[in-house]
Amino acid sequence: MIRRSVLLGIALLAFTQRAQAPLIYTPGEGWHYEAVGEEGSWTRARPKDQLEVAQQAFQKRDFGTASKAAKRTVSRWPYSDYAPQAQYLFARCYEENGKDEKAFKAYQKLLEHYPKIDNYNEIIQRQFIIANRFLAGQWFKLWDFIPVFPSMDRTIRMYEQIIKNGLYSEVAPEAQMNIGHAYELKFVKDYPSAAKAYERAADRYSDRKTGADALFKVGLAYNRQAKTAEYDQSVASHAISVFTDFMTLHPDDKRAADAQKIIASLRTEQARGSYEIARFYERKNRPQAALIYYNEVLLQDPGSTYADDARRHIDTLKREIATN
Repeated sequence: MIRRSVLLGIALLAFTQRAQAPLIYTPGEGWHYEAVGEEGSWTRARPKDQLEVAQQAFQKRDFGTASKAAKRTVSRWPYSDYAPQAQYLFARCYEENGKDEKAFKAYQKLLEHYPKIDNYNEIIQRQFIIANRFLAGQWFKLWDFIPVFPSMDRTIRMYEQIIKNGLYSEVAPEAQMNIGHAYELKFVKDYPSAAKAYERAADRYSDRKTGADALFKVGLAYNRQAKTAEYDQSVASHAISVFTDFMTLHPDDKRAADAQKIIASLRTEQARGSYEIARFYERKNRPQAALIYYNEVLLQDPGSTYADDARRHIDTLKREIATN
């Protein structure tokens, strides 16, 4: 064990001597590299001065120095009046360097530790912009360095945190809508969860434009689910009910005509499902069960071709039943 420690120490010493920048350790701040001749040149004895170093470096786009100076301000003087702005700059440095996950977490720490910060809403908006980039397909990173894959689950958690930070903030309605969209973008589409997310947006933000948009998207999510659920009449019924509510609540909305067309299509699909079930029972020589579902076809879409065929089968089955 002692030998291993000695070897590790020698390796570290050799590495630091070969490196162009020495490896410096500061208690409470950890390890960091500094250019030769600049060791400690960015440190100050007062939080105000330390923050000023961070701000000047940030303005010069020297994000390395800005990040170190800002982090030191927060770690050395966490309860000072300068710590919130320093944490903000620290998060901004991550964002400017393309480290969106770290930036999001740094912004979150800022909101949790300094909730009375003046630019609270701006910070939520910055988190929202970061989440939007991941919604658009940006890859998450392994060890904050290696791009590995996009993840709608992790993106959803970001939006949920944004809403928690400000339930009625300017971006909260769209964040809730984007949760629904993220469920629909998953590799295995999760339309039931998408519908619930849109329903939450419709209920919570009904007094905003988001309410109408969300209600329409609830119907669309159920409609898409209905197309993947074999003979699941309940899902189609949910979609019809939602689109009917949409047309009732928003009769002047330009999407009302689209809602009516979708309802007609869903009723035809319901009729097709009932017709197929009726045919199944008829082939199994169960006429009473077949009659029930043929009559369902007439109720669901009386003007469809399925209804015309159903009427003929009903007449035939009634005659067969009467003669037996």
